[in-house]
Amino acid sequence: MRSAEIYYKEVLAGILTETDEGRYVFKYEDEYVSKYPDQFITFSMPVTKLPFGDSRLFPFFEGLIPEGWLLDIASKNWKINPNDRMGLLLACCQNCIGAVSVKPIHGEDE
Repeated sequence: MRSAEIYYKEVLAGILTETDEGRYVFKYEDEYVSKYPDQFITFSMPVTKLPFGDSRLFPFFEGLIPEGWLLDIASKNWKINPNDRMGLLLACCQNCIGAVSVKPIHGEDE
């Protein structure tokens, strides 16, 4: 299982998790929901206490991953398979352009 903290500007908005079964779950932090109910990270994921789940990485997070020659450089330098979308997100999206950033959560086994 791999996870990341998702920040909107400097505020922890929620946690994105890839389960061992290959499903993706995003859940806004309770504090974020109460303080920023109208500050969603994307239109397709309004602020709610309920988690969002899917068998594929959510399109918004896919859009943060580099493309083209930059993707080639990232996957070769970090030795990440271009199809490992969560791995690329964790490696490449800590300092994204825009309001959202991704901070990997390292487990005890990493």
